[in-house]
Amino acid sequence: MRRFTLTVRLLVTAIASLTFILVSCSQQSLKPLRIATNLWTGYEPLHLARDLGYYGDTPIQIVEYASNIERVRAFRNRDVEITSASLNTVLEIAQTNPDARVLLAVDFSDGADAIVAKPEIKTLQDLKGRKIGLESSTLGVFLLTRGLEQVGLSLADVQTVSLEIPQQEEAFKQDRVDAVVTYGPARSNLLAAGAKSLFDTSQIPAEIVDTLVGREELLTNYATQMQVLGRAWFRALDYMKKNPEDAARRMAQRQGVTTEQFKKSLNGVRFLTLQENQKLLGKTDNSLLNGAKRLSQFMVKNKLLQQKLEPTRLLDARLVKNVQL
Repeated sequence: MRRFTLTVRLLVTAIASLTFILVSCSQQSLKPLRIATNLWTGYEPLHLARDLGYYGDTPIQIVEYASNIERVRAFRNRDVEITSASLNTVLEIAQTNPDARVLLAVDFSDGADAIVAKPEIKTLQDLKGRKIGLESSTLGVFLLTRGLEQVGLSLADVQTVSLEIPQQEEAFKQDRVDAVVTYGPARSNLLAAGAKSLFDTSQIPAEIVDTLVGREELLTNYATQMQVLGRAWFRALDYMKKNPEDAARRMAQRQGVTTEQFKKSLNGVRFLTLQENQKLLGKTDNSLLNGAKRLSQFMVKNKLLQQKLEPTRLLDARLVKNVQL
């Protein structure tokens, strides 16, 4: 009887060891899922999830790029499998990559993107004839255009200067520009130094949406990694809700700002829940779809897109539909 019991124990131990080895080998054989991001508050939960160990041993790599152009290039060249992208950039990508899909609706910008000017510039009307720095992306042009429209101006009434986000603070301080279209730490730092916010996305609610974009094949070829990513993202959002101070401290440290500055930057971002994602990407709530259609029309009108795109096919709910928390 003892010999039988010992045999059973040895067998159980062997099975457990074999299972561990198989799981370890399986994890090692997974291809890295590479995600392109930038220094933006809305994408910090990706880094927070990594910091908290939510990816486990699953090979998920976050690659940070300085500009929107670099992220899009990396995606098109297949240097990454996923890129962070605002909705306007999604439409640009879809022109040349018809298999691109919005896999996650990250947030609505609710004041986080802004036109920030020198203290002596009091109103949007005062921007006429001034030099305005903005990223070489449609987002900057879109926000500037929407702001100028409020006072009857257009892009023809101002001088635009191409400035990527890391260059904006220095250019602003050196008086090479009178205003910038900005976000993230650059926006927080400029406002803290006395700059004035003339217009922000709280005045055009739900028009600027941040997303994660990947190719249609991703959920098949990277099924395990995507499952881990989806769960980790919403776990990170839950951690932020339940442990706001610690979460802000961790994310602020990575961005190189104070905890208080980071918390202020969160005020302009509304993260979208799992339930909201399921409705928006599943198109039972058409607000994202309708916003994409309006944006497509705007971009064609302003020659930012070659032709109007039908965005229905871009919204893919498969990832968020299967997230288990």
